[in-house]
Amino acid sequence: MKFSEIKNHLALFRVGIAGAGGLGSNCAVALARCGVGTLVLSDFDVIEPANLNRQYYFTNQVGMFKTTALKDNIARINPDITVIAHTEKLNESNIFEIFEGCDVVVEAFDKDEMKEMLIETVQTKMPGTPVVVGSGLAGWGKSNRISYRKIDETLYVCGDESTVAGDEFPPMAPRVGMVANMQANTVVEILMKKTKDYFQT
Repeated sequence: MKFSEIKNHLALFRVGIAGAGGLGSNCAVALARCGVGTLVLSDFDVIEPANLNRQYYFTNQVGMFKTTALKDNIARINPDITVIAHTEKLNESNIFEIFEGCDVVVEAFDKDEMKEMLIETVQTKMPGTPVVVGSGLAGWGKSNRISYRKIDETLYVCGDESTVAGDEFPPMAPRVGMVANMQANTVVEILMKKTKDYFQT
């Protein structure tokens, strides 16, 4: 299949990205380059200098809201992509409102409790919507430990599922990028399997 055909197919879909840090920003950019039609971003944080070692931002964007800066960056890469940016913290009450209509939701949080909350809320309020999770990406090396696991038709996990980030074991661009792009690749795989029947249900 030619890239033009892939892009035309992906343009029909909407993908939600919960978090615009290392995983979320890099995953969003990868999906924009592939031609996913609409990206729905949600993050409440601002860019700090410490973010630049792994997140898809630039020095002149320090201090900006991540959602605003990421929307600008995506527009420079692919102006045909529709980006809907929500600068607010996600919780059980607003997840459905923000991500309603999304064909897939990408989880890109740092904290385990936020990951669990997102998964449970999407599975409860948006049944049947796939969630692509990132888990285990800190440090460097050990590329062979990063993998993809399909738990069921609505839950996919990318990462080594074990490493925990900390001051002595920080998240760094290579492994963060590997997991973020694995998440994007998983989203593309899910969407490419959708046929015309999907839009008639």
